[in-house]
Amino acid sequence: MKTIILIPSRMESSRFPGKPMAKVEGKPMIQRVWQQAINSEIGEVIVACSENEIFNLITSLGGKAILTDPKLKSGTDRIYSALIKISPNIEYDYIINLQGDMPLILPEQIKKVLEPLKYDYSIGTLATNLKEEEETNSNVTKVIIEWKNKTTGKAKSFFRKIKHQEKNIFHHVGIYSYTKNSLTKFVKLPRSKNEIELNLEQYRAMDAGMTIGITFEPNIPISVDTKEDLITAESIIRARYEKN
Repeated sequence: MKTIILIPSRMESSRFPGKPMAKVEGKPMIQRVWQQAINSEIGEVIVACSENEIFNLITSLGGKAILTDPKLKSGTDRIYSALIKISPNIEYDYIINLQGDMPLILPEQIKKVLEPLKYDYSIGTLATNLKEEEETNSNVTKVIIEWKNKTTGKAKSFFRKIKHQEKNIFHHVGIYSYTKNSLTKFVKLPRSKNEIELNLEQYRAMDAGMTIGITFEPNIPISVDTKEDLITAESIIRARYEKN
């Protein structure tokens, strides 16, 4: 099976402007994510960016980058735009959408996002345990899972705020896998009412009858959404170096 990893990246961010180029222990964040994708050895890796600054960095490292329209509304739209530029007929079986703000992601964790596709879910993604301090944090997307086996299940709902006592609530991790057909279908769907009201892109798929499969990963690292997250990420990287 032929797989490609696409990393959407843009400098504009309401909470952390310029985030992709922010240094994480001496290296730009997007460089660290790109390197971990390369290390996964899953397939070709391309950064789908909207600024020359990111494009020039990745290409100077010997990597591949595609410039996309800065006005695209989501990371999924951005990776699709880059994908059809390099492969108009999408000559890949699996497509991974790896977020550009996950400098701590490990190669083996990237591989795990492909697992749900083996069970014929339309889209694959990851989840990890929800920490107590994250329960009231609306920046953390939560997911309720109906388990198929010990590590894989179906996403039942996504939300940012916990309104009722629910079971099987987990921290959703924003990395996705698609088949050629599911990605093409998703990007051509109109935004659903739930997607707009809840500001959760997952509902565009679910409201159209697409299924989202989840693989559980107990040790998923944080995404960097704020400068405070950046400090935490740097401390984790230092600890890894000391351990090795």
